[in-house]
Amino acid sequence: MNLSPAGAPLLVSYDLERAARTLRREAMDGRPRTIWRYHEVLPVRSPDQIISLGEGMTPLLSAPRLGARLGLMNLMIKDEGINPTGSFKARGLSVAVSMARSLGAKRLAIPSAGNAGGAMAAYAARAGLEAHVFVPADAPASNVAECLLAGAKVTRVRGFLNDCAAIVAQGAARGEWFELSTFKEPYRVEGKKAMAYELVEQMAGEIPDAVVYPTGGGTGLVAMWKAFDEMEALGWIGSKRPRLISVQAEGCAPLVRAYEAGEETSRPWANPTTRVPGLRAPRVLADFLCLRAIRNSGGTALAIPDEAMFAAQREIGELEGVAFCPEGAACIAALRLLLQRGKINRDERIVVFNTASGLKYVEMMDTSAPTVDAAPGSPAAV
Repeated sequence: MNLSPAGAPLLVSYDLERAARTLRREAMDGRPRTIWRYHEVLPVRSPDQIISLGEGMTPLLSAPRLGARLGLMNLMIKDEGINPTGSFKARGLSVAVSMARSLGAKRLAIPSAGNAGGAMAAYAARAGLEAHVFVPADAPASNVAECLLAGAKVTRVRGFLNDCAAIVAQGAARGEWFELSTFKEPYRVEGKKAMAYELVEQMAGEIPDAVVYPTGGGTGLVAMWKAFDEMEALGWIGSKRPRLISVQAEGCAPLVRAYEAGEETSRPWANPTTRVPGLRAPRVLADFLCLRAIRNSGGTALAIPDEAMFAAQREIGELEGVAFCPEGAACIAALRLLLQRGKINRDERIVVFNTASGLKYVEMMDTSAPTVDAAPGSPAAV
């Protein structure tokens, strides 16, 4: 059973007093520049059980040109597209696959809009485990290819991500595989929480005023909120927290709808219309944890149309040279609304997460470009 008896997600707890003896922010030099530098607060007990491809410690980049256009003085980008499989999913799947193998699993299965499946396939291959990935029928070809290249068995499903999840859950109930669905096991959260630890390290012990984060399944929100509590107990930070700002697509915004209605849980979103795969999550299993983190942090939630995401994707590329995925670009599009609504201030330190490389989404982009004849006298013209 990967959930609590009440059907709620499980979270890992640690002896933080003991961990604090060695996990000190000022003594991190010399540790591996991966998520495993925080091994005291990760669930894998033995170094030889770790399955790693070098995930984590992604750059925190200033965005002065974009910030100037928007009127923001301290805008930063945490670029998760630098991870081994091109997205932040590498963090969670490194830990989840490590734990699954250490617990004796031989076959793994995951429902995925694309990036999680690619990451699971890669880490399963690294671990020598059988991988099964279930994706919606219209999943990006690049993501499917990524899974196949890593030797995974890929099945396209006529439906949405929740339909894929139902198939995986049924197989897990029959004992066919170990399920790695979002929040159906506690270890993907643990890998993703390193994003918050890295922020504090990269900001020399400070925290941003706000974190703007694209939210599909919500693992990152829950993970970072958990990490800030852990870091306070470890003595890394005080009681101040960044405001967590959740960004979803207008065509699939169950958390935004629940937040605006003042509800503690969300209702599944019927017939999502967003084209953006990572934001097409009709049901959020840990909705109450996401909403609690948003509200307790003093944050907010808002939805962005697809067209605004794709426009922002080009804008950030032209201004800063960072290849944003559409999910991350949703956060860039959200910044103008946040300023208008007074949810962020111009002089605050704002961190936007780009959760994957835009290069994984080329089939969704307009790549038309003019073609000209080769110059006279060149090899091609002869």
